[in-house]
Amino acid sequence: MKSFILSRIAAIGHALRGWQYVLKTQRNAWIHSLAATVVILLGFWLQIPPRDWAVLFLTIAMVFTAEFINTSIEAVVDLASPQKHPLAKVGKDVGAGAVLIAALAGVLIGLLILGPPLWTRLTSLFAGN
Repeated sequence: MKSFILSRIAAIGHALRGWQYVLKTQRNAWIHSLAATVVILLGFWLQIPPRDWAVLFLTIAMVFTAEFINTSIEAVVDLASPQKHPLAKVGKDVGAGAVLIAALAGVLIGLLILGPPLWTRLTSLFAGN
């Protein structure tokens, strides 16, 4: 049992190093982090219901997961093919496309969930109510 717990702690350490690597090396991860922070702050300000929180957290996780997988694809492709190769480019482009799809879906989901209550809140603020 002790070795199981120690191996789980080591696995968490590996995962945290991976997370750190992505944040250190991927500019888009910082954009995703900023967007996620804004979404979470807006969610608190708008007092969205629990089901909306669940969808937002799943969406944030989806975008970060796509970014992390793309980063790992890029690293493995660079290792396997240090010289330029058309298939290496395809692998990297497809990974980047997956991140783009996830990010665009995230924007749409954010607008659908936060848009109506944000519009209501802003119109009442500017109307003086």
